[in-house]
Amino acid sequence: MMKIAIGSDHVGIEMKPQIIEFLTELGHEVTDFGPDSSERTDYPIYGKKVAEEVAAGNFDKGILICGTGVGISISANKVKGIRAIVCSEPYSAKLSRMHNNTNILAFGSRVIGIELAKMIVTEWLTAEFEGGRHANRIKMISEIENN
Repeated sequence: MMKIAIGSDHVGIEMKPQIIEFLTELGHEVTDFGPDSSERTDYPIYGKKVAEEVAAGNFDKGILICGTGVGISISANKVKGIRAIVCSEPYSAKLSRMHNNTNILAFGSRVIGIELAKMIVTEWLTAEFEGGRHANRIKMISEIENN
Protein backbone atom coordinates (compact mmCIF):
# COMPACT_ATOMS: atom_id res chain seq x y z
CA MET A 1 0.00 0.00 0.00
CA MET A 2 1.43 3.41 0.96
CA LYS A 3 4.10 4.79 3.24
CA ILE A 4 2.47 7.50 5.34
CA ALA A 5 4.16 10.03 7.61
CA ILE A 6 2.07 11.33 10.51
CA GLY A 7 2.53 14.08 13.06
CA SER A 8 0.56 16.22 15.46
CA ASP A 9 0.88 18.72 18.22
CA HIS A 10 -0.10 18.15 21.85
CA VAL A 11 -3.79 18.71 21.04
CA GLY A 12 -3.83 16.06 18.32
CA ILE A 13 -1.90 13.50 20.33
CA GLU A 14 -4.98 11.61 21.55
CA MET A 15 -6.42 11.13 18.06
CA LYS A 16 -3.10 10.28 16.40
CA PRO A 17 -2.74 6.68 17.71
CA GLN A 18 -6.28 5.90 16.60
CA ILE A 19 -5.49 7.15 13.08
CA ILE A 20 -2.22 5.19 13.06
CA GLU A 21 -4.11 2.03 14.06
CA PHE A 22 -6.72 2.66 11.36
CA LEU A 23 -4.07 3.20 8.68
CA THR A 24 -2.18 0.09 9.77
CA GLU A 25 -5.37 -1.98 9.61
CA LEU A 26 -5.82 -0.74 6.04
CA GLY A 27 -2.37 -2.13 5.26
CA HIS A 28 -0.35 1.08 5.17
CA GLU A 29 3.10 1.54 6.64
CA VAL A 30 2.98 4.48 9.08
CA THR A 31 5.82 6.42 10.68
CA ASP A 32 5.06 8.78 13.57
CA PHE A 33 7.15 11.96 13.60
CA GLY A 34 5.93 13.06 17.01
CA PRO A 35 5.31 14.27 19.50
CA ASP A 36 5.09 11.32 21.85
CA SER A 37 3.67 13.10 24.89
CA SER A 38 0.84 15.48 25.67
CA GLU A 39 3.27 18.13 26.91
CA ARG A 40 2.58 21.48 25.21
CA THR A 41 4.48 21.83 21.94
CA ASP A 42 4.40 23.89 18.76
CA TYR A 43 2.61 22.53 15.68
CA PRO A 44 5.04 24.09 13.13
CA ILE A 45 7.75 21.67 14.29
CA TYR A 46 5.71 18.63 13.29
CA GLY A 47 4.09 20.18 10.22
CA LYS A 48 7.58 20.88 8.89
CA LYS A 49 8.97 17.43 9.79
CA VAL A 50 6.21 15.55 7.99
CA ALA A 51 6.20 17.93 5.03
CA GLU A 52 9.95 17.63 4.51
CA GLU A 53 9.72 13.83 4.52
CA VAL A 54 6.87 13.83 1.98
CA ALA A 55 8.56 16.46 -0.22
CA ALA A 56 11.79 14.44 -0.19
CA GLY A 57 9.88 11.42 -1.51
CA ASN A 58 10.52 9.33 1.59
CA PHE A 59 6.76 8.92 2.10
CA ASP A 60 3.84 8.75 -0.31
CA LYS A 61 1.59 10.95 1.81
CA GLY A 62 1.38 12.71 5.14
CA ILE A 63 -1.30 13.26 7.76
CA LEU A 64 -1.21 16.04 10.35
CA ILE A 65 -3.43 16.68 13.37
CA CYS A 66 -3.70 19.74 15.58
CA GLY A 67 -6.63 21.50 17.25
CA THR A 68 -8.18 22.78 14.01
CA GLY A 69 -5.80 21.44 11.38
CA VAL A 70 -5.24 24.99 10.15
CA GLY A 71 -1.93 25.96 11.76
CA ILE A 72 -0.22 22.66 11.09
CA SER A 73 -1.36 22.67 7.44
CA ILE A 74 -0.12 26.24 6.94
CA SER A 75 3.25 25.15 8.33
CA ALA A 76 3.39 22.16 5.99
CA ASN A 77 2.48 24.29 2.98
CA LYS A 78 5.61 26.40 3.53
CA VAL A 79 7.71 23.42 2.40
CA LYS A 80 8.34 23.43 -1.34
CA GLY A 81 6.39 20.71 -3.14
CA ILE A 82 3.72 20.32 -0.50
CA ARG A 83 0.02 20.74 -1.18
CA ALA A 84 -1.61 20.27 2.22
CA ILE A 85 -5.36 20.48 2.74
CA VAL A 86 -7.22 20.91 5.99
CA CYS A 87 -10.53 19.01 5.85
CA SER A 88 -13.51 18.62 8.12
CA GLU A 89 -15.58 16.51 5.74
CA PRO A 90 -14.90 13.74 3.19
CA TYR A 91 -16.01 15.45 -0.04
CA SER A 92 -13.34 18.15 0.05
CA ALA A 93 -10.72 15.55 0.96
CA LYS A 94 -11.65 13.47 -2.07
CA LEU A 95 -11.71 16.41 -4.48
CA SER A 96 -8.45 17.77 -3.09
CA ARG A 97 -6.78 14.57 -4.33
CA MET A 98 -8.67 14.40 -7.62
CA HIS A 99 -8.20 18.05 -8.61
CA ASN A 100 -5.29 19.39 -6.55
CA ASN A 101 -3.16 16.26 -6.07
CA THR A 102 -2.76 17.05 -2.37
CA ASN A 103 -0.02 15.12 -0.63
CA ILE A 104 -0.77 16.00 3.00
CA LEU A 105 -4.11 15.83 4.81
CA ALA A 106 -4.68 17.81 8.00
CA PHE A 107 -7.63 17.93 10.36
CA GLY A 108 -8.51 19.19 13.79
CA SER A 109 -9.10 16.93 16.76
CA ARG A 110 -11.19 19.71 18.33
CA VAL A 111 -13.31 19.96 15.18
CA ILE A 112 -14.09 16.38 14.20
CA GLY A 113 -14.44 13.05 15.96
CA ILE A 114 -12.54 9.86 15.21
CA GLU A 115 -15.21 8.25 13.01
CA LEU A 116 -15.46 11.31 10.78
CA ALA A 117 -11.66 11.49 10.69
CA LYS A 118 -11.57 7.89 9.43
CA MET A 119 -14.10 8.70 6.70
CA ILE A 120 -12.04 11.71 5.62
CA VAL A 121 -8.82 9.67 5.58
CA THR A 122 -10.48 6.90 3.56
CA GLU A 123 -11.83 9.27 0.90
CA TRP A 124 -8.51 11.10 0.67
CA LEU A 125 -6.40 7.95 0.37
CA THR A 126 -8.61 6.21 -2.18
CA ALA A 127 -9.11 9.17 -4.51
CA GLU A 128 -6.70 9.50 -7.41
CA PHE A 129 -5.43 12.58 -9.19
CA GLU A 130 -7.35 13.02 -12.45
CA GLY A 131 -4.60 14.88 -14.31
CA GLY A 132 -5.84 16.50 -17.51
CA ARG A 133 -6.90 20.11 -17.04
CA HIS A 134 -5.98 19.80 -13.36
CA ALA A 135 -2.33 18.97 -14.18
CA ASN A 136 -1.90 22.39 -15.77
CA ARG A 137 -3.25 24.05 -12.63
CA ILE A 138 -0.80 22.10 -10.46
CA LYS A 139 1.96 23.26 -12.81
CA MET A 140 0.78 26.84 -12.33
CA ILE A 141 0.86 26.41 -8.53
CA SER A 142 4.41 25.05 -8.77
CA GLU A 143 5.43 28.06 -10.86
CA ILE A 144 4.08 30.40 -8.18
CA GLU A 145 6.00 28.41 -5.56
CA ASN A 146 9.23 28.61 -7.57
CA ASN A 147 9.10 32.38 -8.10
